[in-house]
Amino acid sequence: MLVLTRKQDESIMIGDDIEVKVLDLKENQVKIGIVAPRSVPVHRREVYLAIQAENAQAATATSADGISDLIPR
Repeated sequence: MLVLTRKQDESIMIGDDIEVKVLDLKENQVKIGIVAPRSVPVHRREVYLAIQAENAQAATATSADGISDLIPR
């Protein structure tokens, strides 16, 4: 893990096209801004983990799961 110290309005670059900037500092919170190409997904960790879990669940489901819900009765 790389650990960097930044002050407000300072930033770091990840590669050539991702910038992470410190926007605001308040008590025990840091507000950051991320500039990245639209092709690069950016999520909070808890959202990322939820997406991964949903994808794993969908991958293990059979293609017939839920098909009965699509057929009118």
